[in-house]
Amino acid sequence: MGHYYQPEIETMSREDLKALQSERLVAQVKHVWENVPCYRAKMEAAGITPDDIRDVTDLRKLPFTTKDDLRENYPDGVRGMPLEDCVRIQSTSGTTGKRVVAYYTLEDIDLWEDCCARAITAAGGTRGDVCQVSYGYGLFTGGPGLNGGSHKVGCLTVPTSSGNTERQIMFIRDLNTTILCCTPSYAAYLGESMKEMGMTPEQIPLKAGIFGAEAWSDEMRRDVEKTLGIEAFDIYGLTELSGPGVSWECSEHNGMHICEDHFIPEIIDPETGEALPDGEVGELVFTAITKKAYPIIRYRTRDLCRITHEPCACGRTHARMSRLLGRTDDMLIIRGVNVFPSQIETVLIQQGYAANYQIVVGRENNTDTLEVKVEMTPEMFTDNVGEITKLQSDLVAGLKSMLGLKAKVTLVEPKSIARSEGKAVRVIDNRKF
Repeated sequence: MGHYYQPEIETMSREDLKALQSERLVAQVKHVWENVPCYRAKMEAAGITPDDIRDVTDLRKLPFTTKDDLRENYPDGVRGMPLEDCVRIQSTSGTTGKRVVAYYTLEDIDLWEDCCARAITAAGGTRGDVCQVSYGYGLFTGGPGLNGGSHKVGCLTVPTSSGNTERQIMFIRDLNTTILCCTPSYAAYLGESMKEMGMTPEQIPLKAGIFGAEAWSDEMRRDVEKTLGIEAFDIYGLTELSGPGVSWECSEHNGMHICEDHFIPEIIDPETGEALPDGEVGELVFTAITKKAYPIIRYRTRDLCRITHEPCACGRTHARMSRLLGRTDDMLIIRGVNVFPSQIETVLIQQGYAANYQIVVGRENNTDTLEVKVEMTPEMFTDNVGEITKLQSDLVAGLKSMLGLKAKVTLVEPKSIARSEGKAVRVIDNRKF
């Protein structure tokens, strides 16, 4: 059995959970109808009124919401509460188009922090732990969310934010940090840096890591766990819904538990919008049923994953989602083949490379090109042309087996690819569409 932050909710029967969701969904639909004109307009266009929504089985009658909808209503067209009742905004880190600005009431923040507290507790966090939050703060939701969740659990919270690796390591050592919260790519970098300083996993006080904000593979998980001497836990969230804590792993590591008392999940066919059954890969859709300042109805996340409602051995009853398998909008189509960076990462780590690489896509003579620049580890670095050629050939073969197409592989010196203290920049697409 696992550790619970709110056991009465986390182990609630499916029947009771469905009744709670239905009650909250009905109230939320009425709320957006009365307070968010853009939602009311979408519902009217679909011929739907609040009276048509009686329980969760009616959810699919409601129209979808997309990021374009949110951007078109920038800055406050989706705000569902008077400005005087809102106490904070968070914003997406997108680089194109208008940002999404999400509003929060005090209650919204309180409920969000409860979700993050559940994640920290599921990772073994208690009042006796030191939780170092190395996600970015400010407009990015990672830092504020885990910071608040750590406070609720009662951990000593170290709000380092991202960057300044030397200081990060100093606090981990001097304050005996036991739980690290950051992106998986930055966790890998911290582990690599501590290894170079001569620190062994036994000398690192960390026991657990809560990593999210970017996709990562099981191979990368094992690599980070080995380097830092920790148990790694996945966490998922997005600004549009609240931030991290929408779902998270328990000690069973068999999918991330969705906080279904706050977020109703669906899996749909990304092409048709039709619902898919448990176990099938599709696009993840969420409806936030408790957030009032920025209510989100049937939001298409563009994230691809599977969902299961099968009971978990930890005792929790909420549905679980797999780790992300890609994104419908970040997926690369190269010479007609669907390619996800996580597939390439899997091959690299299986063959002994560190998870620092870059994918460069181009077009020559109307044909797509794919180059994978891979950083060699210090142990494999050599100036022997024959050895390098053999390593590159092995990677080319591994990638072809995984992807079904041939990629050019360029091996580069250790530390020659720029490190990231936030989300890693994995893909450079130079094609002109």
